[in-house]
Formats: sequence, C-alpha cells, structure tokens
Amino acid sequence: MSDDAIKQVLGLLYQEDTLRVLAALVLNGKPEESGLDKDATRRALNRLERGGLAVQEDGRWRARRERFRELLHATAKPVPAASPEEKVLQSFLVEGRLRAIPSKRDKQLIVLNYVAQVFEPGIRYSEKEVNVALRAFHDDYAALRRYLVDDRLLSRENNVYWRSGGSVEP
Repeated sequence: MSDDAIKQVLGLLYQEDTLRVLAALVLNGKPEESGLDKDATRRALNRLERGGLAVQEDGRWRARRERFRELLHATAKPVPAASPEEKVLQSFLVEGRLRAIPSKRDKQLIVLNYVAQVFEPGIRYSEKEVNVALRAFHDDYAALRRYLVDDRLLSRENNVYWRSGGSVEP
C-alpha cells in the first residue's frame, strides 16, 4: 500500500461532504441522514467507495472501518528480531527481576553482564550498596555477588567493590 492511499483517505476525511456521509454511515448506517441532498450523498458515497471507506452490500451501504487498520498495518515498521542475548534476558527476566539464575554457563554470562550494568565503572561501592542493588534482581543477592566477582565483572578488596568487567554502553 502506498502513501497515495493514505493521502486519498485523509483527503476524503478532510472534505465536508464525504466526512458527513461517512459519519452517518458509522453512526446509524443511513447515509441519507447526512444532511446532504441525494446527488451530493451519492457522489460522496462513490468517492468513499473508491477510497475503501465504504462498501455497498445487498443494496445497503456500510462504513469499512477496517480500512484504517489496513492503512496502519501498511505503514507499520517491522519489529526487529530479538538478538540471542535479548532472547536469553527475556526468558530469565520478568518485570526486571530474575526468575532464576541460569545454570548454563553461556546464558549465565549474558545475565550477569546485564546485572553488572547497574554498577558504574570507576565508582566504589560498599558491600551493603552492592547487596541492595543485587536484591532488586534476585533474593539470593549473595550468590549473584559471588558470580559477579568470580567472573571478574566486579572486583573486591576490603569489602569495597567496583565494576571491573562487562560490556559498556556507548
């Protein structure tokens, strides 16, 4: 479907006579109640039919509201396919919380990298601050903390933590 089809429909809606006839069709199915004379109503119905907004069936006119959906679908951009990392995150995260810590190593690393993003590179955190941040993701924050340190996404010295790995957003 082209931009011309959209322009055609918008043009029909902009015209007083076609808008009145379409409104009468939508509201009560009686185009003759649009307030226009018979010839003006007939011309408006023909234009609405050419634009796909009205159709005559069994001698009666009806509005084709589905035309708006057709135009919307024609202009919709395709949804990009989720990356493998996004698929893993979608399967383990529900409303920002981990349903479970993945047991498969490759999936675990994806999730841990995601969790590590809450820590700013170059900032030092107390253990309590790390625990509070990790508790937002999972009740077993101690296991998450241990995994992050073991996988060198966080470093620790004297109960002070800092982010030392993981991806960095541009």
